[in-house]
Amino acid sequence: MIKLLRTLSFDLFKNHTKAFVLIVALRVLGPSAGLMYILFLFMGSFTIIDLNLSENTSLLFDVFVSVLFFLQHSVLIRRGVRQRLTKVIPDEFYNAFYGITSIVCLFLVMIFWQKSQFPIAIADDFSFWLLRASFFLSIIGFYWGVRSIGSFDALGVKPIRDHIYKKPDKPWQLSEKGPYRWVRHPLYLFVLILIWSCPVLTIDRLIFNIMWTFWIAIGTYLEDRDLHREFGSQYLEYSSRVPMLIPYRIPRNKAME
Repeated sequence: MIKLLRTLSFDLFKNHTKAFVLIVALRVLGPSAGLMYILFLFMGSFTIIDLNLSENTSLLFDVFVSVLFFLQHSVLIRRGVRQRLTKVIPDEFYNAFYGITSIVCLFLVMIFWQKSQFPIAIADDFSFWLLRASFFLSIIGFYWGVRSIGSFDALGVKPIRDHIYKKPDKPWQLSEKGPYRWVRHPLYLFVLILIWSCPVLTIDRLIFNIMWTFWIAIGTYLEDRDLHREFGSQYLEYSSRVPMLIPYRIPRNKAME
């Protein structure tokens, strides 16, 4: 954001007003949704808008809002869907469209989630602090993974910025730094640990954990398949050395193999 403002001129803003407004919206809403999601995982599920539903109906509604997020997140990222939608949405704005719709659906989950009043498991003192330590270590690990990528752009800002400044697209680079030496999808691994690091497990939270774990596992498999298609033999060699999601091997130096 700061780098963008430093290079901003009046003429540039005038010619790309909508693009700049979209970038600012993404930069504000994206971190806000992420922070809200972290609070949801840390504090346990909460109800912002109580719909006064029965217990069973509330659980079904929670399933519904989760599935809504899954469908948005999984369908819009498919190559065939993107090819169809880019007929009406410029390609440089598609990632931002995906980011905005993801943010909206995540807000819907957090705002309308209906909490169950019946805890089914509560951690004791030792387990409580172990889970809390795991939570914060996973946040650090997630940040480590993002830094290791170098060009993490979950919100779709980069294609818009490149379009504004007429920069050529750079090909993806396969990262084998940091946690990517241990697993091929460390960000998903750290999110899974965050999800399961809640010391108070209610029925709705158990449903949340199971559904989101299942969805992340499927998403990991599909993304891995796409990366095999994108990088070919390079990714095949990488996947032969590094586990997909569970770090059951000690990473070896390629030069020593």
